[in-house]
Formats: sequence, structure tokens, C-alpha cells
Amino acid sequence: MTFYMQPFPHRHSMPRRWVRMADQNSEHRLAANVRDEEDAFVLTSLVPGLKAEDLTINILEDVVTIEGEIKQDENEYLMRELPFGNFHRSLRLPAAVNSDKAEAKITDGVLTLRLPKAESARPKKIKIVAK
Repeated sequence: MTFYMQPFPHRHSMPRRWVRMADQNSEHRLAANVRDEEDAFVLTSLVPGLKAEDLTINILEDVVTIEGEIKQDENEYLMRELPFGNFHRSLRLPAAVNSDKAEAKITDGVLTLRLPKAESARPKKIKIVAK
């Protein structure tokens, strides 16, 4: 990292170089958190500016796949660090989920998936009979 005590040198060429460097990274990895609750897995991920129709979520047994695209606008930036472009993330969970009862919502740029565990993956309680 370079710190300048004076105004930036080459003031007109620096912003263009920054933008070119950021444009090279047009595919990014979607970061996610996964919690294991008693009856479900809860996955959260930051998806700023995206709507429900911008995402595709697929579930197959214990694998959840999230795909989408953050559109690139045509504005010119001095510096651009926010991601844009296509993303694809597949996560293998510790157990199979019931995809028919899965729920997804986006609130304030946060995607929350509630993935109920399949019956075969839930802990079973066995009644003990004393004689």
C-alpha cells in the first residue's frame, strides 16, 4: 500500500488504471454463513442490490447452488471495488435437506435460506421402556 503526503502523482492516469484493474475481476465468489439448527440449516449471504428474480437457487440432496449476476453499470469510476458480473456458489451441507419445504427471502441485501433437514437426517428420539 502506498501513502502519498501530497496530491496523487499523475492525477489523470491513476483513476483509469484503477478501473481497469477492477474490471479484470468480473466473476466473484459469493460469501456465505451457514448455521446448523436442530431442524434446519440457515444460510445467509450478502447480495446487495439484487432482487429475487436476479437469483437462481437449486437444491439437490445435500448440495445448495446459488447463481446470479450483478449488473455492471456504464458509469465511470475513480475506483471500483464493489463486485459485478456472474457468480456461482455450491455448498455441500452435512446432511440432506427437504427441498420442498425450503424457504428463501431477501431483506436489505441479505439472502436468507432456511433449509429444513430431511427426515432421515434429523436426530431420532427413542423411548426407553423400563421393566
